[in-house]
Amino acid sequence: MEQSSYLFAGDSYDTPPDAPKSVWYRLLLKNRWYFYVNNFGIFCRTGRCGRRGELTKERQISYSNENLRLVERCGGKVHLRGLDNLRALDGRPVVLIGNHMSLLETALFHSVARGLVDFTFVIKQSLMEVPFFRDIMTSLEAIPIGRANPRDDLKAVFEEGGKLLASGRSIIIFPQSTRSEEFDPEKFNSIGIKLAKRSGVPVLPFALKTDFLGNGRYFRDLGPVRPEREVWFEFGAAREVAGNGQELQQEIIAFIRERLKEWRSRETGRK
Repeated sequence: MEQSSYLFAGDSYDTPPDAPKSVWYRLLLKNRWYFYVNNFGIFCRTGRCGRRGELTKERQISYSNENLRLVERCGGKVHLRGLDNLRALDGRPVVLIGNHMSLLETALFHSVARGLVDFTFVIKQSLMEVPFFRDIMTSLEAIPIGRANPRDDLKAVFEEGGKLLASGRSIIIFPQSTRSEEFDPEKFNSIGIKLAKRSGVPVLPFALKTDFLGNGRYFRDLGPVRPEREVWFEFGAAREVAGNGQELQQEIIAFIRERLKEWRSRETGRK
């Protein structure tokens, strides 16, 4: 297992130009299966560790580090910004709110942020039926919601989320109903804002771009691997929820839209 220490010392990180590339990936003509076979191996080892009750913070970071290095071995470039905004929390619990683009963010989030913030996720109830993933999320005390009845979902997030926040844990919420490469503000609900206001904790916005890993046309979880599409995570400063939180909700939406526009413009400009 790779050393479990947190990898990032400063406010930002960019994959260095001389980051090691996989010979096997090139020999296989950059076939997506190189990524998926290795990623699935990491996923299974993480799940088995969770099933044994041994998935500590350090081990979760280590497995996530392996996923980040796998992206780089496939020629992907990872960019991180705003890590000092996570450090500034100094252990305070927050609700982290951002967009949801692909499976890659959950694979990388522990490498990117877990060394600075102790967090868990709000996830779809159906994911608790997936072998290994169920064990990982159980270890993290993730909050499953059905998304069939918004009132029941809100109640579950308020009750379970409130307990976790009171204990000092932070919570990551992807307000979109499903992962998508296109950000649609109309599908970006305010459940995270409501939880933070009810629990008396700040909100910390994040924006991400993880379309390095695409969503498949026929098998959603086995989409294309696209090294030319760079991976970005950016974290904003923590904010208190004022009033009904609608102004902050719109600021988070603007933050995500602006970052996505900037990152995609960079890619377009290089072509």
